[in-house]
Amino acid sequence: MEETTTKQLFISFALKDAELRDQLIEQINKESPELTCVFMPEKRSWESAWKEECKEKVRGCDGVIGIISTNTMRADGQLWELRCAFEAKLKIMLIGDDEICEMPAKKFPDLLRDEDILLWNSSNVSMFIGKLLR
Repeated sequence: MEETTTKQLFISFALKDAELRDQLIEQINKESPELTCVFMPEKRSWESAWKEECKEKVRGCDGVIGIISTNTMRADGQLWELRCAFEAKLKIMLIGDDEICEMPAKKFPDLLRDEDILLWNSSNVSMFIGKLLR
């Protein structure tokens, strides 16, 4: 009998975007109930213990979806989560709304300046999840 391992997806979000996180998790659970969503419920980027825990949690995942919003610009905790994901060379998808997708790159923090931010829609999320589950 083949053992199935559950894939884990880290959700990175600014604390002010907890509602968007919940919407994304709901969308993922409907589409791929076999995927476990993981996130840091608190953002304490000034604490080294939190940073270490975050790094371990992110690295234990198979991929990351970052919800990018105007709140991200000042969200040190979220930027740390994404930095951990980039350093771990995980599969990463950054998503945002129309406003974010049309924003000039220079308005983003250095970490995100050269990254593609896709429109948050079901086909982009489905495509990314499909890649993760392969």
